[in-house]
Amino acid sequence: MKTHILVLVVVFAILITDTAAERRKHKKYRKKVPPSEDISNIEIKSPEEVPHVEVPSETGDKDSLISDPCAQVYCGAGKICQVDEDDEPQCVCIPECPVESEPRRQVCSNMNETWTSDCAVYQQRCWCNSGDARCRGDEYKHIHIEYYGMCREMRECVKEEMEDFPRRMRDWLFNIMRDMADRKELTPHYLEMEREAESNLTRRWTNAAIWKWCDLDGNPPDRSVSRHELFPIRAPLMALEHCIAPFLNDCDKDDNHKISLEEWGKCLELDESDLEDRCDQIAGQ
Repeated sequence: MKTHILVLVVVFAILITDTAAERRKHKKYRKKVPPSEDISNIEIKSPEEVPHVEVPSETGDKDSLISDPCAQVYCGAGKICQVDEDDEPQCVCIPECPVESEPRRQVCSNMNETWTSDCAVYQQRCWCNSGDARCRGDEYKHIHIEYYGMCREMRECVKEEMEDFPRRMRDWLFNIMRDMADRKELTPHYLEMEREAESNLTRRWTNAAIWKWCDLDGNPPDRSVSRHELFPIRAPLMALEHCIAPFLNDCDKDDNHKISLEEWGKCLELDESDLEDRCDQIAGQ
């Protein structure tokens, strides 16, 4: 009996010793929070006592844009904006075009001449229209790009092909307008015109023609499409549609190097009474 009691006493003593050691272990690793970190001792400073920190202005870039006289000036192809001695913005011919050595950068002009780049063509036109001595001749006042790549001999567009081309062009314009509507790349104004064309067959070709004419009218819009402004539809199609160049040239009936909406409609064989200037810039005014 005494032996059992002795064993229990020893076991109890061991348990007490382990418990005390465990407490000492926890106490050893317990982090003491200094009085200064006690949130009850944190001092709340008044706004006057808070040091002032300079914060960079978010409008810095905007201010620099506003101070730049050329920031809101559009000069067009072949020109750049420079500030004159009176701090006034002036559009001048681009002084130097990048040197291009790759054949894929070459372009063919309406003079049937191969140029090293589109920049060189636009620069030449600017020189001629500004009276620069580097102009090759008066005929270069209206030089524009016919298509990408070196000049090559194009297949002749025969009479039958030319007679059918307006219909094909109308189809192509409407399909392009529909695709852009599907991709949500039209403005709300032109999207409404496209929906009208989908539901009203009498407006299908006319709305597409008006949209493209407005789209080609440059920046700023002048209610006409120049020969060089036709570049976005002429150059990509030249390799596929050999009739596109003579067709577009024939649209300029009075040969003033500009195509009015009336001329555009006649070229596409549309009813003149259905044509109206519905450009987004006009509709928004």
